[in-house]
Amino acid sequence: MNISPKSVRFDESTMWVTLEDGQILTVPLAQFPVLLNATPAQRQDCETSAYGLHWDALDEDICIEGLIVGKPIAKPATHTNASALSAR
Repeated sequence: MNISPKSVRFDESTMWVTLEDGQILTVPLAQFPVLLNATPAQRQDCETSAYGLHWDALDEDICIEGLIVGKPIAKPATHTNASALSAR
């Protein structure tokens, strides 16, 4: 199984990741608040690598292996981001 992402697309509430082997992963954006709150243009500005997805402007990384096993792995919030969230 080749878990490298080939493409990614979105609607208002869902992310679809197509893998090199043709498998399509469907993920609720609610699992990734940064992406859920991003603009469509920000979501589309995604870089793919052998094992994941990266949004430089959003400072967000997602591991494909985590999506496959049903335990999405996003980069943990930085101290600065956590402070901003707790101030809300």
